[in-house]
Amino acid sequence: MRVLSELEPKNVFSFFEDICNIPHPSYKEKKISDYLVQFAKDRNLEYYQDDLYNVIIIKEATKGYEDVEPIILQGHMDMVCEKKPDCTKNMEEEGLDLAIDGDYVYAKGTTLGGDDGIAVAYALAILDDQSLSHPRLEFVCTVSEEVGMEGAAGIDVSPLKGKKLLNMDSENEGIMLASCAGGCSTLVKLPVSEAEVTGTKVSVALTGLTGGHSGVEIDKGRGNANVLMSRIIRDVAKVAPVSIVSMEGGKKDNAIPRDCTAEFVVAADKAEAVCQAVTKEVAEIKNELSTSDPEIKLAVETTENFAGKAVTEEDSKKAVALIQALPNGIMRMSQDIENLVETSLNLGILALENGELNLRYALRSSVGSAVESLRNQLECIAEAFGGSIEVSGAYPAWEYKKDSKLRDDMVRIFAEMYGKEPTVEAIHAGVECGLLSGKIPGLDCISMGPDMYDIHTSEERLSISSTKRMYEYVVNVIQCK
Repeated sequence: MRVLSELEPKNVFSFFEDICNIPHPSYKEKKISDYLVQFAKDRNLEYYQDDLYNVIIIKEATKGYEDVEPIILQGHMDMVCEKKPDCTKNMEEEGLDLAIDGDYVYAKGTTLGGDDGIAVAYALAILDDQSLSHPRLEFVCTVSEEVGMEGAAGIDVSPLKGKKLLNMDSENEGIMLASCAGGCSTLVKLPVSEAEVTGTKVSVALTGLTGGHSGVEIDKGRGNANVLMSRIIRDVAKVAPVSIVSMEGGKKDNAIPRDCTAEFVVAADKAEAVCQAVTKEVAEIKNELSTSDPEIKLAVETTENFAGKAVTEEDSKKAVALIQALPNGIMRMSQDIENLVETSLNLGILALENGELNLRYALRSSVGSAVESLRNQLECIAEAFGGSIEVSGAYPAWEYKKDSKLRDDMVRIFAEMYGKEPTVEAIHAGVECGLLSGKIPGLDCISMGPDMYDIHTSEERLSISSTKRMYEYVVNVIQCK
């Protein structure tokens, strides 16, 4: 049964619902990629699909637009898959359960994938509409954007003729992006020794934090569950030595982690005092984060007479100290653009496995040298503790273009349609414009999109009315001569 069939624009929401019915997490994009290819085949459109499953679809200009400069429509097909703790959906195999609440579309218990399914829906609706007049349209749909923009890094853009690009991967109507941060993913690795231990096992689950996008929401002061868990164990260790059995938190380096769990062993006669220390520490955290993270929850369980392997007391202390020593959050605000975060990092994934503590960070900055300096700082700290780092998924910053005809036209058209000029700004997050600008000399880019809220969380929602307005706006932009 279709859920969005009565929403306007009907063609946009029809394609969006199709997309939501196809599982499309990062690195699992073949099904959605093949859907796009079939779309092109069914309409006799030129298309390209590479080994990564990136897709390019081209529709030639309509009569009267043959001499108008081509326009590239661009978005990504993968989504961040997060869900509520009680949600049993397998997001790699099952479609989403869509619902409507007033002006919003959301998915029950999971992320919606409006980031960036709505861009794909916009592009397909435009390419499908035979009544529109337009120049040559080139739809570029990439994979693995959410895990380091690997699709944009690997795509062959030689089929493209356009030098004007509409990136539809932003979440605020009336705000157009003309610059973005660059960054990379950095894995900090610390070898730890294990030994057979006995005592009382304490299991701690810290859940219910607000989370969010590690670029867009990094300035909101929201708690990082991984960092907070290390703080809890740090203070517990003042009551009694601990041997860590397990630690796990977060799923994406570019999402502020909402949950973290840990198990550790303490002497049986210290278990009660340790549990009291955990409760006291979490009460302090709740008070500190009462505004940004009002739904923090704590669960503590004990298992007596535990006997098994755990990280040694010495290395448990070292592991917690390393997390505490490494920076997290905002490092520097921009000196040129008011209220813009220049440099930050986020401990998105924590895992203790196979005798090694793995900490994966997303590093961001609008200044290339600042990313390099921050990466070197992590390396210095890791090596001081006997660890190391690995860097992957580096992407360049998208620098502001002082003279942009595309930006001028888009500002003018928005003002004509809605009676006010849009805001043009930079963002402390990576968008694919930076990578694509490096591949297409002279590329003129703007990033925009409808209102979305709480992306990368199970509370993600998409504004229906804003989706309609911004679709009409994009249509007007592509029809501008």
